[in-house]
Amino acid sequence: MSMPMSTIDKFVTQVQGIHSSGKATEHSYRAAIEGIFAALGDGISALNEPKRIECGAPDFIIQRGDTAIGYVETKDTDVALRGMSGSNREQQLRYLAALPNLIYTNCLTWDFYREGELSDSVAIAEVREGAAGAKEQPAIFPLPEQYDRLEALLREFIARPPQTITTPQELAESMAGKAGLIKEVLALSLHEDKDGKNGESELYSQYLAFKEDLIPDISEQEFADIYAETVTYGMFAARLHAPKADSFSRRDALDMLPKSNPFLRSLFGYIAGQELDRRIAWIIDDLAQVFAACDMGSVMAGFGELSGRQDPFLHFYETFLTAYDPRRRKACGVWYTPEAVVKFIVRAVDEVLQTQFGLRDGLADTSKVT
Repeated sequence: MSMPMSTIDKFVTQVQGIHSSGKATEHSYRAAIEGIFAALGDGISALNEPKRIECGAPDFIIQRGDTAIGYVETKDTDVALRGMSGSNREQQLRYLAALPNLIYTNCLTWDFYREGELSDSVAIAEVREGAAGAKEQPAIFPLPEQYDRLEALLREFIARPPQTITTPQELAESMAGKAGLIKEVLALSLHEDKDGKNGESELYSQYLAFKEDLIPDISEQEFADIYAETVTYGMFAARLHAPKADSFSRRDALDMLPKSNPFLRSLFGYIAGQELDRRIAWIIDDLAQVFAACDMGSVMAGFGELSGRQDPFLHFYETFLTAYDPRRRKACGVWYTPEAVVKFIVRAVDEVLQTQFGLRDGLADTSKVT
């Protein structure tokens, strides 16, 4: 069923009224935006949560039922959507890397991004200056001939399925985008909790425990980096154990993690639970959707044949870190050594220990030599 023309008319009329008050801010238009998405059909909603937004999340999560299908970032009517700079540009780059179905809008112009690239744009109204010499403030003028195009683009936006991931590079880049956003949002959340706005949250308690037990001088930003990387790669480890899964969630991840890794299982006991902090839960749920749309058989096909890599959990880390933080990969020396070379080195050292040092069992020798 087509969206009633009156819906977009009503939206533009609301925007005009809010703008003409002369007191409008970016937040003033959010109820109108919620309304335009609600009109797209049953089960479609635009979730706007101030606490989540304050910590770096987009203004709206567009949901079908309980499933996120896209995101909307709003700006004030006088903010140009192109050519952003400073913190706005940094935020936009994070969103484009992490959110494959994204809208930027100032209520007048709507930019649609797919997989980080601008795919479509439409303007349904424009600001015009008052008559020459008049004291009236600039006013919003509708462009009704563009209403049908906006409707078509919005319907395409909510209907687009997740892109199926079939190569290691695609998966690594998607994981890296989500990890980068988790890191930034978590760092902001920890800083907010430190200032006492929310008391001592579970996330902040984990940070303090990490400082006490492992790295006393670790900063909030460094902890957020480690946390984001661990969660993201932990989800990958879980997904490896369900290569034919039709669906995948953070709750599934706990069940699929190998019991041989108690540290990850302990962390995911919190990640998979109902009490996971909402400020980061939405990103981890979005990451789970990436893995749900991943053809793991295709991603890992030939992974060992081409490189001699027999353990994808171990050796995919280099591919992931290259996409996530190439400088740290270089600084830490995270480079893949072909297994044939490793085996040669091990055999050579074993032989030298036996022939040159008289240790009969070579590397397995447990005797002590002064």
